[in-house]
Amino acid sequence: MMKRLAVPWSKDTLLRAVRREAATAGPAPAAKVIGIDDFAWRHGYSYGSIIVDLERRTVIDILPDRQRDTIMFWLKQNPQVRIICRDRGPGYGAAAVEAAPQARQVADRWHLFENASAAFLSAVRSELPQLRKALSPNTPVDPAILSKAERIQWEAAAARELVNEQILALAAQGIPLKAMARTTGLSRQTIRTIVRGQRHDIFPARQSSLDPWLVQLEAEWTGGCHIGAELWRRLRASGFAGSLRVVGEWATRRRRDDQHGQPSGPSLSARTIARGLTVERDSGSARIALVNAAIEAAAPELIAARNLLDRFHAMMRSRDAARLDPWIASAKASKLASFAVGIEADKDAIAAAITEPWSSGQVEGKINRLKLIKRQMFGRANLDLLKARVMAAA
Repeated sequence: MMKRLAVPWSKDTLLRAVRREAATAGPAPAAKVIGIDDFAWRHGYSYGSIIVDLERRTVIDILPDRQRDTIMFWLKQNPQVRIICRDRGPGYGAAAVEAAPQARQVADRWHLFENASAAFLSAVRSELPQLRKALSPNTPVDPAILSKAERIQWEAAAARELVNEQILALAAQGIPLKAMARTTGLSRQTIRTIVRGQRHDIFPARQSSLDPWLVQLEAEWTGGCHIGAELWRRLRASGFAGSLRVVGEWATRRRRDDQHGQPSGPSLSARTIARGLTVERDSGSARIALVNAAIEAAAPELIAARNLLDRFHAMMRSRDAARLDPWIASAKASKLASFAVGIEADKDAIAAAITEPWSSGQVEGKINRLKLIKRQMFGRANLDLLKARVMAAA
């Protein structure tokens, strides 16, 4: 680039000029409303922090880590800060409470919606064994009608059931998880899943590229199209990007189920059930309506959690912080209890997120730009050069 500009600089001279320009620049204007979040120097190993002036929409500092002491030192050097937008992690919040008690903390609204959805998905997973029984009344499986891949899953499920029975017997004797882990060689997370009754699926459900197209597939099948290749062509015309093999396997399984009168393949995943109970329940699909009706009869607590999720969304959108305490009281006695406890612990920041106009959206955009610049330098730039380039770009 310098050669095309007819400037006889080497790459090292150019980098020195960038650093010198950043070093001689004056201090950034004092910010009263800031957003702070972390970014990865190396994902899963080390992280830095970026601080954005939300009023001027500019990056004002980049910190080498996200340690509490580092954040506290910066906040003490900037006592003029009055609003701090942050995520719901404990690090930034604890540092702000101690170093900037004059500032009001605002939790990020996007993360609140995402956390609420994750809490409801966990509630669905906790009820999954009961839901599977309600949605699959023909529980006995005939191995003779299974495909080779399904028979392998069925045999593995039989072996898992023996282990499940052993773990449940140990749990009935009051043996703690650590002791069971040492005795059986299983991880504590696996043992906890068994004790909660969440590892009894014969065919473990996974997300499939066909999940969003099942309604159309069922409609085409009911309409008389039973050929996998033709079903695939019709889905492709509607925007489906999956392979012919996936649709062909679905058609083969569907044809076999019609012939033998019982479903034998994978059941609905937790995400599919959660989506049907929330964003897709008003789509008008007969299949979703039937599934939801069965769930309402089998798991009324899950429907109560869904209603609480709707109330939470409505509260966030209405900007009415007076509804927060009643919602917490109701949610603590539901399947969303752990989420409600977290909301109560961070109640002031949640109330500010409902009423204040500030959010961390700008910060996420600045982090995206920072990552782009860092990757342009192949991740090898020091903090001073990265900071100079990011703040110059801002």
